[in-house]
Amino acid sequence: MSERRAISTGRNLPVAAAVGLALGGLVLVTLLTVKVTFLALVAVLVGVALWELSHAVGARQIRIPVIPIAVGGAAMLALAYWRGPQAALAALALTFIAVLAWRLPGGAAGYLRDVMAGVFALIYLPTMAVFVALMLVQPAGADRALLFAILAVCSDVGGYFAGILIGRHPMAPTISPKKTWEGLAGSVVACLAGGALGLTLLLHGKIWQGLVLGAGAVAAATLGDLVESMIKRDLEIKDMSSILPGHGGVLERLDSLLIVAPVSWLLMTIFLAAGH
Repeated sequence: MSERRAISTGRNLPVAAAVGLALGGLVLVTLLTVKVTFLALVAVLVGVALWELSHAVGARQIRIPVIPIAVGGAAMLALAYWRGPQAALAALALTFIAVLAWRLPGGAAGYLRDVMAGVFALIYLPTMAVFVALMLVQPAGADRALLFAILAVCSDVGGYFAGILIGRHPMAPTISPKKTWEGLAGSVVACLAGGALGLTLLLHGKIWQGLVLGAGAVAAATLGDLVESMIKRDLEIKDMSSILPGHGGVLERLDSLLIVAPVSWLLMTIFLAAGH
C-alpha cells in the first residue's frame, strides 16, 4: 500500500473550497440576519438530500414516498420552531401514518421494503434537522446553531487536512478506504479546540463543557460520515449526486451535520443555563 494513498482524495480542491465558502457564507448571512431564513435554508437542503436519496435507492427498485416525507418534514421544522417539540413529534407521527397510507396503492409486493425505506428517510433527514429548529428558538439560538455548524466543519476540515498530510493507517477500509486514524485525530483536535473556544466565546460556557461538546460532536460526525459511506457502498455509487461541484451531493455535506445536530442540542441544553 502506498504511503501517499490518503492524499488522492478525488476532490477538485479549489472548486470544493469555493463551494464550501459559499455555503458557509449562506449560513453566516442567514444566522446573523433573520435566523428563520437559516431554518428555510436547512429545509431546502434537506429537501434536496431527500431527492438524492430517493433517486439513489430508486436504482434498486426501492420507492421512497418523497411527497409525504417532504411535506411532513417541512411541517415538523415549522412546528418545532413556532410551537415546540411536542407539536413536531405529533407531525412526525402523522407523517409516518402518511407514509403507510401513501404506499398502499402500489400493491403488496415490496410494501414493507418501501415503507421501511421511507421511515429511514424520515428519521435520517427531517427528524434530525428538527434539532436545528429547536436550537434556534433557545436563548442565543443563532449562536448555538452557529457553534453546531462550526463543530461539524471542524470535524470535516480537521480530518481532511490531517488525512491528506499525514494519513497512513486506514480506519475503516471496508467502509471508507480514504478515512485514516490520523484523519480522525485531526478531527478530534479540531473539534475539541472548536468546542472549547466556541462555547466559551459565543455562549459563555466552561472550557470543560466545550471539550465535552467537541468530543460528542466529533463522535457523531464520524459516525455520520461512516454511515453515509456505508449507504453509498451498499448502493454501489460514488456520490449521491453531482449537484455541488467538488463535493458530490448535498447529502455528502449533510451526513455529519445531521447526526451532530441532536448531540449538540442535547449537550448545549444540559450545559447552558436558561439565560444564556
